[in-house]
This record gives sequence, C-alpha cells and structure tokens, in this order.
Amino acid sequence: MNAQAVPRERLADYLGRPRVSGEWFQVTQGRIDLFAEATLDRQFIHVDPQRASETPFGSTIAHGFLTLSLLPSLMEPIQIIPENTALSINYGLNRVRFPSPVPVDSRIRAAATLLKIAEPAPDRLTLTTEVIVEIENQERPALAAESLAMFLLET
Repeated sequence: MNAQAVPRERLADYLGRPRVSGEWFQVTQGRIDLFAEATLDRQFIHVDPQRASETPFGSTIAHGFLTLSLLPSLMEPIQIIPENTALSINYGLNRVRFPSPVPVDSRIRAAATLLKIAEPAPDRLTLTTEVIVEIENQERPALAAESLAMFLLET
C-alpha cells in the first residue's frame, strides 16, 4: 500500500484517528552494521554480537537513530498526504524518545495519529503526526515522536 492522497477538505476527518501499518519490518544485523558504518557509530552494543550477548540486552540492538531513519519507509503504508501535493518535505520532529531498544532480528512497524493541520500559506499545509514505532510482541515502543511534514500544493 502507498501513501493515501486525501482531499484537503477531508484531512480533518483523520484528526485523532490512529492508523497502524499491517506491515512489519525486520531489523537485521546487516542493516545495523550498514548504519554503524554510515554514521561512524560502531559501539559494541550495536556491532559485536558476542560482547552484546553479555549485556542485559542479551544481543545487539539497533541504534535509536536507525529506527528514526526508517520512519519514511515505515510510514509509507499509512501516510496521508493532501491531494494536489507538488512536493512534500520532512519539516522536523518534536519530542523524539526511544523508550525501548530494538533487539537484532526484531520486527517493527509504525502507528500514526494526525494531531494538527496548519496552513502557513495558501499553497502550503503542515501536518503534525504522532508516530509510534512498535516492536512485535513487546508492550513498550521503540520510538515515540511528533513528525512534521510540509506539503507544497499545486496552485
């Protein structure tokens, strides 16, 4: 499923309505290693399975920022965008938290709730969405944040 285009006048229908992706994404050691190399964050808890097995986590864990960087992909199946969008821009994040680590080979998915719609200009909308990244079979989420997306509309 891809992002859903919604008529501008119907966006308010989505306020406060949680949307959950049915798709799970597995976080493998290969992906963790690639992220470690890309960011130069090679802390053993992420890249050394033997040493990590001796920690309270029992295995390697994904970087919190890896989980954060997966948001565009995780959100795609449940993303709503205004119809007639010419360009969408990641405008930022509020209150990013990592309540629980993501153990290697865990599966994660996104849940989102539209919180706010703003119109800073006639050809722009900004949507603020609460995003939770769930870990399969765990109560505590991996990530909780408010994501801000700006949409430049065709005129």
